[in-house]
Amino acid sequence: MKHRTVMMYMEIGCFVSCLAGWILVSSTLAIEYWTWSEVGSVVLTTGNYFSNLWKDCVSDSTGVSDCKEYPSMLGLPVFLHSVRALSICSVILGFFAGVLTLIGMKCTKIGGSELANARVTFAGGITYLASGFAGLIVYSWWGNKVRSEFVDPNFKAQKFEIGAAVFIGWGGSILLITGGFVLSFFSGKEGLRSTSKKRPRRPNSYATARTRRTYMMPNSSRVTPMPQLVQGSRGGRKIRTTRTTGTYSRDDFV
Repeated sequence: MKHRTVMMYMEIGCFVSCLAGWILVSSTLAIEYWTWSEVGSVVLTTGNYFSNLWKDCVSDSTGVSDCKEYPSMLGLPVFLHSVRALSICSVILGFFAGVLTLIGMKCTKIGGSELANARVTFAGGITYLASGFAGLIVYSWWGNKVRSEFVDPNFKAQKFEIGAAVFIGWGGSILLITGGFVLSFFSGKEGLRSTSKKRPRRPNSYATARTRRTYMMPNSSRVTPMPQLVQGSRGGRKIRTTRTTGTYSRDDFV
C-alpha cells in the first residue's frame, strides 16, 4: 500500500476514535448518575440518591423519582463551577476539532494542497488533545472528591459513590487523547517539515588576470578554474625582463 493510502486510513481510524470519545463525553452532561448512594436495608423502603452537575435526585423502590435543580447559581461552590466550565469547554473543543479534522483529512479533499491538509489535521489533533485532557481533569477531579469524602471518617454528611457517568467520561477522554495524539503526531511530521530545503550558500570565486589560479573563500569544496586571459603565440614566446643592477655616481650624468 502507498504511504498516502496508509495515512488516509490512519486518519479515518483516529477520527472515528475521537468522534466516539466526544460523543461519550457529551453524553455525560445529561446523565444523572455522577454520584449515587443507597439508603435503607429493607427492599420496600430502599431509597436511592443521585446527582450530577445540574441537580439532585431521589428515587424509591417503586420507581418514582423526584429531581430538584440547584436553587442558586451564585451560591454553588467553586468546585462545581470549575467542573461545569471544564466539561463544557471539553465539548466545545471536541466539536471544533472534528470540524478541523474533517477539512484536513486526505479522503475529504477540502483543505487544498497536501501540505495545507496536513497542517489543518495537525491543528485538529491538538484540539482533540486539549478536549481530552479537559475532560480527564473533570472526571478525575470529581472522582477524587467523591473518594476522599467516602473514606474520610470525619465526614459526617451523607456519603456517595462514583456514578456511571464518571466512568463513561474516563473512557471518552482516553479515546480523545489517544486519537488526538496519533493524529497530531503523524500529520505533524508531514505538515511541519520545511517545504523547501535551504541549500548552503556557495562562496564566490574570483581569479586574477595574470594567473589561472582560482582563489576561493574558506569552507568551499568546489573550485572553478578560470581561463587564461592572455595567451601567447604557438611557439610559446617568452618575454624576459632583465634588471640592471649597478652603482652610479653623480658625475656620470654630468
